[in-house]
Amino acid sequence: MSFLRKAVFTATTASALVLTGSNASAVEAELRTTLDDQQSVAVTIYNENLALVKDTRKIKLDKGLQQLAFRGVSARMRPETAMLRNTDNPSGLRILEQNFDFDLLTPQKMLEKYVGKTIQIARMNPATGVENIEEAVVLSTNGGTVVRIGDRIETNPGGRFIFDSVPANLRDEPTLSIQLQQNKSGTDDVELSYLTGGLSWKADYVAELNADESRLDLLGWVTLNNQSGASYNNATMQLVAGDVNQVQPTAQMMHKRMETMAMAESADTGMVQESLFEYHLYTLGRPTTIADKQTKQVSLLTAASIKAEKELVLQGNDYYYRSSYGDLGQRMKPGVFVKFKNAEANKLGVPLPKGIVRVYKRDSKGRAQFVGEDRVDHTAKNEQVRLKLGESFDVTANKKQTNFNKIRNNVYETSFEVELRNAKDEAVIVIVREPVPAEWKMVKESQKHKKVASGTAEWRVKVPAGGSKKLTYTARVTY
Repeated sequence: MSFLRKAVFTATTASALVLTGSNASAVEAELRTTLDDQQSVAVTIYNENLALVKDTRKIKLDKGLQQLAFRGVSARMRPETAMLRNTDNPSGLRILEQNFDFDLLTPQKMLEKYVGKTIQIARMNPATGVENIEEAVVLSTNGGTVVRIGDRIETNPGGRFIFDSVPANLRDEPTLSIQLQQNKSGTDDVELSYLTGGLSWKADYVAELNADESRLDLLGWVTLNNQSGASYNNATMQLVAGDVNQVQPTAQMMHKRMETMAMAESADTGMVQESLFEYHLYTLGRPTTIADKQTKQVSLLTAASIKAEKELVLQGNDYYYRSSYGDLGQRMKPGVFVKFKNAEANKLGVPLPKGIVRVYKRDSKGRAQFVGEDRVDHTAKNEQVRLKLGESFDVTANKKQTNFNKIRNNVYETSFEVELRNAKDEAVIVIVREPVPAEWKMVKESQKHKKVASGTAEWRVKVPAGGSKKLTYTARVTY
């Protein structure tokens, strides 16, 4: 039975709410469309809690002025972005007015709508078992229910609350109410498109290093989260990767036709990606259902045997080149990084949406162990991915300033010693990276540096197994 005719709600442990009679004539006469009329639905989800929904339904429309209740829409719809069009008769439909009714039917909402109005309260006499019905005026619902029954005031009265109708703007589910003009009668395909919050997605990656840490396998997942208040059954799902600007507090519709699109397909997933404006669009090759209050994972990509490189990096600072400091640190731990190139030649070469990469490696028993994770930004094809997984346990460094001279005003000459220790059973390469300020040059060094940037010197120091190696250098800095 329709909720407009009769419904029962438990309001408290001792009371219930009953709806009788009919609703306002305008709502009673409205034309309704539900998910039963749905022909297709397409959902495009953006990174920042934003989605574009295109809901196509087959609806029998009358000629002339009418009220259409479009039910089953997102509870977090942005109504200013809603657009209804008749795809079978584009010029025959004209929108005059629309209202988004998201105030949902509950016992408390019914009481709030009836403040200042008369309801009935049915209560059972425990001694006689006879039910008595009294009329009551609802005075307040703030922090409880206050009613006037005859010449007395009662708070939180027990029993069943009886209402004669449901207010026109109170719905049992989110509804877009549209007043429209149709030039002829007929059953047409009608598409409602709108932006909504409550739908989001993120990329999650799982990488597994091989035994010698020279290659890795990469598995990408899309994690969908639906908190929009609606379900999308057998939906065409698309995902936009990129930083889309939104005007606050509202957003403009994003219906942009693209003249050319470069297509590529990720291996073995059915997820097709294409360029879209300055973003990338991923389309799942099969329909999927995104239920309300659900988190879903869909395969994004699979790539095997990607060439990778592990780096141990001892990162310095630029503050100790103009003063005397002495000891700069004992048992300093180099950072551990893994990097690989996102290129076709490296068995990858697809745009990677931003997300978290979790890295594993198998132990001597063949069991995968977690070795670290890092967040990556949107990464285009042929760009390098660099992950910081942690800090070294077996490789450490002692660093000190061995000499400091002021040559003349704003010219300083500073000497350093970096002792690298390696407790591993194999030799390692440690990258010593020093940001050197102002105008500089190396006056003396135990190993030739490489100037990797205008303010950065870098040494690649090989440290023997179970041993140590010292790097010494003197820099002259002119401020």
